Amino acid sequence: MSTDSTFSLEDLVQRAARLRERAAALGEFIDPPALERRMAELEELIGAPGFWDDQASAASISAAHASASTRVAQYRELDEEIGSLAEMADLLREEERAGDLDPDMLTELSEGLARADRTMAGLEEARLFSGEHDAGDAVVTINSGEGGTDAQDWTEMLLRMYLRWIEQRGLKADLKEVQAGTEAGIKSVTFTVHGTNAYGLMSAERGVHRLVRLSPFDSANRRQTSFAAVDVAPLVSDAVEIEILDKDLKIDTYRASGAGGQHVNKTDSAVRITHLPTKIVVQCQNERSQTQNRATAMAMLRAKMVQTELERREAEAAKSRGESQSIGFGSQIRSYVVHPYTMVKDLRTGHETGNAQGVLDGDLDGFVRAELERRARGGSGSGAPVDDVGGEE
Repeated sequence: MSTDSTFSLEDLVQRAARLRERAAALGEFIDPPALERRMAELEELIGAPGFWDDQASAASISAAHASASTRVAQYRELDEEIGSLAEMADLLREEERAGDLDPDMLTELSEGLARADRTMAGLEEARLFSGEHDAGDAVVTINSGEGGTDAQDWTEMLLRMYLRWIEQRGLKADLKEVQAGTEAGIKSVTFTVHGTNAYGLMSAERGVHRLVRLSPFDSANRRQTSFAAVDVAPLVSDAVEIEILDKDLKIDTYRASGAGGQHVNKTDSAVRITHLPTKIVVQCQNERSQTQNRATAMAMLRAKMVQTELERREAEAAKSRGESQSIGFGSQIRSYVVHPYTMVKDLRTGHETGNAQGVLDGDLDGFVRAELERRARGGSGSGAPVDDVGGEE
């Protein structure tokens, strides 16, 4: 096996040293001894008589124990691997001085460092999730905006992009409601995302997304600017106290539209719930029965009410800091340009790429990470003005 000309032993030695520094900083954040003490406390609770009498509490404690155990194990394994790689780098340096450098070992070191770097990046990312609901699941709604049929097609393109990214991240998505477009695409779609830090990750996508392209629905093939809004709310458990009074609800049933088989087309199984005081509307049609659709719609309503409260707190905090920029939902966050050139640029962070198709195929990690890091720094960023990317027709 030949060595890769793109790296030298000295480069690899320096990478190994940087990884050790990052591992030390990560160890201070994770604090394995503290986590192990917490695990012992949770194990005492799990072993106590009657632990499973309260199923909700037991599930929460068990999940907390599993999470702590996983983080400790991942860090210990990574720290040990980095130590071994550092020893290998020292050994190779001695071989190089003796004029007997093993190229296969050099390649093995390079591959090991790349693997450790990916694992490190994943564990470091956990530091970016400090919000109350970041670790939990999410409810995501995409609504088409200005742009007519193009905007509805753009909404469907965003759905495809997110579903691909969610799969790549090892998360799971479940469609709950889809309203088909008049000619093409979709007017709106709601889906839930399940998995570790689902809400924390998806919350980075909240806002208005703009597409600039040659319209496939315009006979003159003119350039069109389309908009779609992404709303994200935390899918909270019933244990979270939210007051929802029956008298404040307007509940409608209707026949689900679109594909779904004979049952969907012949029964009023779909449910729409309007919370009268806040004007929040949720609907669900993809479950098997009206009862299940209603339960899912109520969960979505709770999620949106929690998100409304979170945005209220965020707006008050921004006001107290003297900030005047738009906060949260409704602010344009990203432009996707596929004509006359290709570029995707986030207007909050300045992060950009010329590979627009790659982003539309689900390559979102860079954009999400940049926004999470911006928030961790206190919301400061170098986002470009809205008109810096693309143009409107």
